[in-house]
Amino acid sequence: MELNEFLACYREAFGEKAHLPLLFGYSDTPVAQTAKIGGCFFKGLQMVREGTPVSLNADAIGCGGGKLYTGFSDMPERVPNFVSLTEKYKQTPEMVADYVKSLEMPRATKGFLNFIRMDQVESLDSYEGVMFFATPDMLSGLCGWAFYDTNEPDAVVARFGSGCSTVVSMTVVENARKGHRCFLGLFDPSVRPWVGKDELSLTIPMSRFTVMLGTMRECFLFGSHAWERIKARM
Repeated sequence: MELNEFLACYREAFGEKAHLPLLFGYSDTPVAQTAKIGGCFFKGLQMVREGTPVSLNADAIGCGGGKLYTGFSDMPERVPNFVSLTEKYKQTPEMVADYVKSLEMPRATKGFLNFIRMDQVESLDSYEGVMFFATPDMLSGLCGWAFYDTNEPDAVVARFGSGCSTVVSMTVVENARKGHRCFLGLFDPSVRPWVGKDELSLTIPMSRFTVMLGTMRECFLFGSHAWERIKARM
């Protein structure tokens, strides 16, 4: 399925009001000139959703965790204590350190991490993954599609972590492994103010998305009475 065909199918399946997905991937040159984003860089993704690409690097990301989870820095010394003792997201600093280690996020080998809306590119080449902002109704469609051609219990994974770790880190590592797992995200209270109150994310590594493109029109998203009822209220 070509990119333009997918976008047409996406609108047919989820309706014209559904937000278009974002692509993200690394490059040696930026696709946009992006000013420094203080705090959580998800503030800047609203611009991407509206049609303005964003290019992030260590200078543009104002959050130490954001630099870590995008591969632009090693873990700052203060992160385990801050996440555990100040944010209270993990019981101990040691658990934070173990979580970061378990991600196996590599250091970025290119200078920029670009986010761009899917209708603004001509090819999926060079992107790490696809990010959907989705309501519960939309997630039922996306997750059902992800499970359509597999019985693997981890076809869709939900892990608690920072928005940037569940969206970027996990997807980048999974794509490098040519894996099949998709990731629910945006459970982190620190990222919640920068997304819709009824939204979570589903991020699909490109290694999996290119396979799923071939099954989209086969699954219940097209010609299913159950999905038509849900789509009618979206």
